[in-house]
Amino acid sequence: MGIALIFLVFVAVLVLVAGIGVGIYNGLVRARNGYRNAFAQIDVQLQRRFDLIPNLVETAKGYLAHERQTLEAVIAARGAAQAGLAAAKAAPGDAGAMAQLAASQGQLDGVLGRLMAVAEAYPDLKGNQTMLQLSEELASTENKVAFARQAYNDAVMGYNNRRETFPATLFAGLFQFAPAALLDIPVEKRAQVREAPRVGF
Repeated sequence: MGIALIFLVFVAVLVLVAGIGVGIYNGLVRARNGYRNAFAQIDVQLQRRFDLIPNLVETAKGYLAHERQTLEAVIAARGAAQAGLAAAKAAPGDAGAMAQLAASQGQLDGVLGRLMAVAEAYPDLKGNQTMLQLSEELASTENKVAFARQAYNDAVMGYNNRRETFPATLFAGLFQFAPAALLDIPVEKRAQVREAPRVGF
């Protein structure tokens, strides 16, 4: 009877440990899926932004014929930003992919800012209804990108906290739950992001 009791206690402990392990593993999977889903929202908003940019450039092209370099820079930066997004979509949370995405978005922000500054000098373009509408849509999309980035970063922080706490850290290493990287705003853009976005039209 003593051996049977010891065996039952041993089995009960094994079942308890296995149950805790399954719970921890499932929690890590849910947290990882959470930040990946949050990244999908960034993807949606950035795709919307990328779709607006060619229309913005086309509208401005007729007015800014001698500002060809600025328009070409916007298109080139859009292409680089799309490549950055594609890399991040392939590996959401990967530090290198997130850094590439942040850098390419920062570059695009810079050239879009230059385009808007140049457009300010052209009253006809400034008053163009299509340009006004596109500018408003772009500003709205920028706000949505900022909210999506915050939701993603919150989900990443939750995931990283979960995988770094004991005993989950044991399972995270065992089952290769790698740390996820935040989507940081480039240093030169942080001051601008803290201010409310302004549309110059």
